[in-house]
Amino acid sequence: MTIIQGHNIVFKFHEHCDLAQWGVIDDVVMGGKSDGNLSLDKEGNGVFKGHVSIENNGGFSSIQCKLNTIDVRNYNSIRLNIKGDGSIFQFRIKHSQSDRHSYIYNFKTSGQWETVNIHLNELKPSFRGFKLNLPNFNKPNIDQIGILKTSKSKVDFKLIIQSITLH
Repeated sequence: MTIIQGHNIVFKFHEHCDLAQWGVIDDVVMGGKSDGNLSLDKEGNGVFKGHVSIENNGGFSSIQCKLNTIDVRNYNSIRLNIKGDGSIFQFRIKHSQSDRHSYIYNFKTSGQWETVNIHLNELKPSFRGFKLNLPNFNKPNIDQIGILKTSKSKVDFKLIIQSITLH
């Protein structure tokens, strides 16, 4: 993790960043037909875009990045510097890559560049779309981050990401 001006960068996209750290997981793992991808634009931003299909009980596309364990005890929020398409996306973290559940936060994009500030204790435990009877995120570290796009109808989506930082 890099420290810049007192803030810790979890991931910063740039023209030479290694996208191999990121993986795309679509509903095709369950027979669906959604199709998402992650690439870099000419400015070096990450671009998560694709199509969510509801065929064959589908309805999601996601990206995830496995991290070296990041200690978050001295931070209370995570910030996404993003430009969305005006729709809702979900930010996800895992305390441990071996956990089956994630901690999630839904956010609506404005269609403009914006900073989404998420208090760590606002991240709710979830497994396959179901809220779990566990406390909100209160762990000392995170091992994985991700972004999910879901829909109950077929839709194209696009989210441009500059950086994800701890504050």
